[in-house]
Amino acid sequence: MSATPASIELRHVGVQFPVFNAATLSLKNRVLSSVTGGRIQRERDRHVLVRGLDDLSFQLQAGDRVGLIGHNGSGKTTLLRVLAGIYTPTEGEVRIRGQAMALINIGLGIDPEATGRENIWLRSAMMGIPPQQTRACMDEIIEFSGLGEFIDMPFRTYSSGMQMRLAFSVSTATQPQILIMDEWLSTGDEAFRTKAEARMNDMLANTEIMILASHDPNLIRHTCSRVLWLEHGQIRQDGPPETVIPAYFG
Repeated sequence: MSATPASIELRHVGVQFPVFNAATLSLKNRVLSSVTGGRIQRERDRHVLVRGLDDLSFQLQAGDRVGLIGHNGSGKTTLLRVLAGIYTPTEGEVRIRGQAMALINIGLGIDPEATGRENIWLRSAMMGIPPQQTRACMDEIIEFSGLGEFIDMPFRTYSSGMQMRLAFSVSTATQPQILIMDEWLSTGDEAFRTKAEARMNDMLANTEIMILASHDPNLIRHTCSRVLWLEHGQIRQDGPPETVIPAYFG
């Protein structure tokens, strides 16, 4: 863990997605965008812009546990991907200090034709983990997954539970300063879920900053000290769970 405290700062961040070959927008899409999604605007013929985030500014410091809430399309996933470095803002500035790990799509980087062991290398590379660190964690990842001799079999031969166990084991093998999550991870059979919960709680206890997007008010209430309510890519409310959660869930 770095001696430098983790921090995150967003200044007037905006993210726009150009949609080409869209000469017209249906009435249905216009209505849906106005009530459940990002803002849609026409720039010119056959060129439409979808605004995922709009003039977003906030700061996070070590010790912050932040819950993201909002309806589908409010900008939660876009914000998580910006914080994870997957999306580059089209406007504004993002400053992140500290090692960040994103548990957004734990199956990203998995090759069905490769073996479990090969997929550990692939997934680790996708997460930006140095090869020497992956090598040092290899035995622990395999042991935690409980796959045994199956680790050298093609990933496509695994059951869905085995696939999730391997993906989870790789994704949570290192301790980041900043943990970025889209819903709480829990997978596998009862025995593995118990191990997974223990690992997630341990990671949370040792992470300096945690950002969690969730639709579960109880989870947000019990794990977060601050809540950001997003709507149309903007912050509608920012405050403690006891204030924001009742306002959103009503």
